[in-house]
Amino acid sequence: MKLFVIGGRAKTGKNTFGEFLREELKDYGYKPCVMHITEPLYEYARNYFAWDGNEDSKPREFLQKVGIEIIRDKMGKKDFLIKRLEEDIEILSNFFDTFIIVDARLIHEFETLKKLYDDVVTIKLERSHYDANLTEEEANHITEKEVDQYDGFDYVLENRNLDDLKNAALEVVRNEENYGG
Repeated sequence: MKLFVIGGRAKTGKNTFGEFLREELKDYGYKPCVMHITEPLYEYARNYFAWDGNEDSKPREFLQKVGIEIIRDKMGKKDFLIKRLEEDIEILSNFFDTFIIVDARLIHEFETLKKLYDDVVTIKLERSHYDANLTEEEANHITEKEVDQYDGFDYVLENRNLDDLKNAALEVVRNEENYGG
């Protein structure tokens, strides 16, 4: 089993790149699954706080507060999201052979996933000169800043446009294609 762990600041194209990567992996005969570390936080927002699931109305401040200030800091559950992800991967590995995690933000997430799994590829997406339209508080949150402090990425890719992003996904798959055998 292989994991591709994609990180980057808000609006760098992590979900889009993950979908391109999934399509390329399928073309190479793999069974990939796209996942979010933060899925439990999204579930809380949808199920208990009436978020409609629309990316444009994403409650970023809520997600940051619940994930960091409440779960990690107040409750002391630093590994909560990783443990939930690990359980989901264990179950879903009965159906998929490759996992694409599209929303890593913290050094701890990258390092823990590398410890938990033997074959992990880390990818950072950057998008220079792009305004993600975040508030000052959101932009300065640890979930936006810490990804820039991690120096263990296997790939650092610049998102210039969709074609470049799609080509980068193909290049990553070609570079990593030997993992299956």
